[in-house]
Amino acid sequence: MDSLLDALQEGRLIELPENNRDHGLQLLAHILEAIPSVPNGTDVVGLVMDRERLTCTALGKGWACPHARVPFEEDLLCVLGWSPTGIDFGAPDGIPVSMIAMYLVPSNQRNHYLREISLLAKALSAYADPDKLRSVRDLNEVRHYLLDLIGSTKDTVGPDARARMIQLQAKPSLEVQAARDLTNLIVEPLSVVVGPGLKPLVLSQAAGLGEILEGAPGLIERLESEGAFNNGGWRVVKRGTVSYQGGRVVYDCLAIRLPGLTAPPGK
Repeated sequence: MDSLLDALQEGRLIELPENNRDHGLQLLAHILEAIPSVPNGTDVVGLVMDRERLTCTALGKGWACPHARVPFEEDLLCVLGWSPTGIDFGAPDGIPVSMIAMYLVPSNQRNHYLREISLLAKALSAYADPDKLRSVRDLNEVRHYLLDLIGSTKDTVGPDARARMIQLQAKPSLEVQAARDLTNLIVEPLSVVVGPGLKPLVLSQAAGLGEILEGAPGLIERLESEGAFNNGGWRVVKRGTVSYQGGRVVYDCLAIRLPGLTAPPGK
C-alpha cells in the first residue's frame, strides 16, 4: 500500500473540519487538484462527485475510498481525511466513515490502484483491532493506526516500505513538524455577500483575506461557473448559496491555503 505510505510521508493526512460527506469529499478533491504534478484544470471535484452519485464508496469498518480516473499519465496519488465524529456514507455495515482515502488514478496506474484497494480491503478484514479507528483522538494517533494497519499485511510489505514505515514511526508529532506539506494546511470558513449595485463583501475571520478577495476580479464569476477561485495563495471553494429578497445572495465558502502548493490566480 505504497500510495497510503506516500500520503503519510508527504503529509497528506488532514482532519476534516465537519461531518458533511459532500463537503469532505470536495475538500479532499480540491487538495488533490492543488498538487503541482496534477495538470491545471483537472476537475477532480466533478469526477469524484459524479462517481459518488453512482455508487457508494464506503468499504465498511469506518473506511471510504472514493477515486477519480484521469486520462493523463502520472503517479497514483492519495489524500487521507480523518473525521473525528464519523460521516454517514450509507456503508454496508452501517458504521459511520472515520477515514476517507481518496485516490487520483491516472490512466497508467489503474492496475496499481486495483491492487492497492485489494490490499487495503485485505488489511481491514485481517486487522486485529477493528474498533481502534473510532477511538483515536488526534492525527498522531491516526497516523500510528494507519502504520499498524499497513504493517498487519506483512506478507505484502516489502523492505523499502518497511524502512519508510520505521522512518514515519520515528517522526516527531505532526503538530511540531515544519514541513511544506498538508500539516500546514489552513481552512477558513467565509461568506461572500453580493447583490444588485453591491460590490462583493467577504466576511472572514482570517486577517487580510477579505481585502484580498474583495479586490480580486472574477471572484463571483468563477464561483458560479467552476465552484472555486484562486487568488493570493488562497483557494476559495463554494459549498452552497442562499438567496434573499432584493436579489441578494450569500455564498457559503471555504478558503484553503497550503504554502508551496498555490495555484495561479483566477483559474
